[in-house]
Amino acid sequence: MARIAFIAPNSKMFDVGKRIVADLNLSHAVELYHGSLDDGVALARRLEAEGVDAIVSRGGTAELILKSGVRTPLIEVPITGPDLAQALSDAKQITGKKAPVIGFPAFENMIYDIELFSGLMALDLKVYPLATTEDIAACVEQALADKVDVVVGGILTTQLAAARGMKTLLLGSGEASFRAAFLEAAKVAAARAIEKEKTQQFQALVEYSIDGIISVDREGKIRVFNPSAERILGRTAEAVIGMSIDAVLPGQRVAESIQTGRECVGEIMHASGVDILLNIAPIKVSGEITGAMITFQDISRIVEMEEKIRKELYARGFVAQYHFSDLLGISPEIGEAKRIAQEFAVIDATVLITGPSGTGKELFAQSIHNYSLRKNRPFVAINCAALPANLLESELFGYVEGAFTGAARQGKPGLFELAHKGTIFLDEISEMDKYGQSRLLRVLQERKVRRLGDDKYIPVDVRVIAASNKNLPKLVRDGEFREDLYYRLNVLSLNLPSLKDRKGEVRYLVGHFLKAFGSRYGREPVLDEEATALFEQYEWPGNVRELKNFIERLVIMLRGKHVTVDTVKALFQNREFAIREASPADSYENDDKARIVNALRAANYNQTKAAAMLAIDRTTLYRKLKRYNILLKSI
Repeated sequence: MARIAFIAPNSKMFDVGKRIVADLNLSHAVELYHGSLDDGVALARRLEAEGVDAIVSRGGTAELILKSGVRTPLIEVPITGPDLAQALSDAKQITGKKAPVIGFPAFENMIYDIELFSGLMALDLKVYPLATTEDIAACVEQALADKVDVVVGGILTTQLAAARGMKTLLLGSGEASFRAAFLEAAKVAAARAIEKEKTQQFQALVEYSIDGIISVDREGKIRVFNPSAERILGRTAEAVIGMSIDAVLPGQRVAESIQTGRECVGEIMHASGVDILLNIAPIKVSGEITGAMITFQDISRIVEMEEKIRKELYARGFVAQYHFSDLLGISPEIGEAKRIAQEFAVIDATVLITGPSGTGKELFAQSIHNYSLRKNRPFVAINCAALPANLLESELFGYVEGAFTGAARQGKPGLFELAHKGTIFLDEISEMDKYGQSRLLRVLQERKVRRLGDDKYIPVDVRVIAASNKNLPKLVRDGEFREDLYYRLNVLSLNLPSLKDRKGEVRYLVGHFLKAFGSRYGREPVLDEEATALFEQYEWPGNVRELKNFIERLVIMLRGKHVTVDTVKALFQNREFAIREASPADSYENDDKARIVNALRAANYNQTKAAAMLAIDRTTLYRKLKRYNILLKSI
């Protein structure tokens, strides 16, 4: 709250001031004190130290406070024209003379108005200038020597003159003057209180900033040196305040910034035995450079913080680990997929990745993220099929306290919020229910999310990469997936080839995985050519994931070094499917009907398993059986 102090030179002014303050409803803000001349100055200094926002006083007391160096704003109760006219008229009546000689000891702030009114009223007026309170006694003696008829002045002047047997008149101010002074003081104090609050906020910002902050004036002298600057540079503020900045940060960067007005950003400097990252900004007031603000950080701390952030992101799983260089393959098909993905990566648009299960959709999503401009931001992945619909919504969009039974007390941010400025990967997007699809569509359209139970929207800047191993256009036609959402997702479309469509890939991948898992488990497997051919005959419905897992199991169970046909067949027989018989008569091997037949055989004619191997649903398999006239008893 703003504080105003009224220093009254005498009791009469104190009483008038108290009454006016009450009339203006300012009693809560104004403190009233007695203090004349030098006593008033001492009181003003004490009040300034206590943080008063404005001081109100009058006459010589106000003049002395103003000259004393007190920096608190001073509002003087003015002696108006009517006040002077009334005083001079009263002085004339006191003497009983038509043309009395009036003596007026006065401080500089009153002389001009006194002389002006004496001329207008044709009075014989002698003005005795005062510089300090010590001058008053001499002025009274001079008035006595000049045989003035009456002395007009303040409380001390009239007391000394009366003691010398002279007629006196105490100069006062009208109520209008007091009223104007207190209203002005209220405005000044309120403005100053706001300014003090801003200053305190700035000081707190400087004091508690983790960055080192130094402020210099136009001559390059240090005026501010915060605790972080002390810690980083190993110097105390007490020792360096007032010194040239060159003594702390050597070089011409600060001087150049002050001279030219140009900012310096991200400058690396070695000072006081540490490497710092430096920023310099000129301080301009009304277009004139008055100094500079310098902020800096210890580079070693920046490295530590970056490492901590990365560790936290890794711990939370919000970092993409894979790059395009990690995607294995030598076939033209996988090479083309990588080329397209790299082109998509640099375009900040939604990507839809399709392809059979096990073809590496998440690896491609992570690689796209790490190749994009968002690579240093979070990569958040979620499998839409792994959570029930109600939990999926709260995971994606978050919730507030009390949104549902069991909700965390402080609420929880959703994955879209956590992925802000980065990428969110929605795997198996086809498994999202209709309500979740509609909410996702709104996020894609409006780029903002609303937590469960909240009525506020939170803006998010997220790149979406979605993936599906199902036929989304078919799901749209069947009414199982929203058409508008599909088109929102299908901005950039990347289709990954299955392993059987990647020419020559199986041989290469088998060799790579054997070497990798052999090194991991301390083995040195050697693959026979016949065994390699056996790997190439199988269609690998689980694609690269299935092949990789199979090789790992093979290496673990291998006895000896050689991987033979019998070794591979033994492992195949222990699985739920059998290896496909190679037949020269299989003339339609690559067409849809042949793949269905092969899958049925591999699944021992279990239609559910065969549909899963073909990455289609069971009803689709039924339709294909009817279309191709495939009778289970005939195969």
